Amino acid sequence: QVQLVESGGGLVQDGDSLRLSCTPSGRTFSRAAMGWFRQAPGKEREFVAAIRWSAGSTYYTDSVKGRFTISRDNAKNTIYLQMNSLKPEDTAVYYCAASSIFASSGYHYMSSSEYNYWGQGTQVTVSS
Repeated sequence: QVQLVESGGGLVQDGDSLRLSCTPSGRTFSRAAMGWFRQAPGKEREFVAAIRWSAGSTYYTDSVKGRFTISRDNAKNTIYLQMNSLKPEDTAVYYCAASSIFASSGYHYMSSSEYNYWGQGTQVTVSS
């Protein structure tokens, strides 16, 4: 069994920053990519960012480009989502996801269907 443990969520003000972390534990697996998704109240889960593990290539949804940065630390077996210039519309539960599916294009990892493993989620609330 693979567990994804997220941390770093919280309540911040408009314009503040937060850094989310996600560390897999349990059974080892071939890691093709990892990503972050979010779900706001009353809305569907949406893609935020992804990183292709071997190449380190990154992908972002348009609304966070220039504000959020996804990165990985191989030594710590951890991914991060640095979120700057947060806005109230970023308020959501953020989910870490991991994929052992090796896709032909990194853009496939913008879809939740490419991920096998999911974390429990961490709440991010941005007040205006």
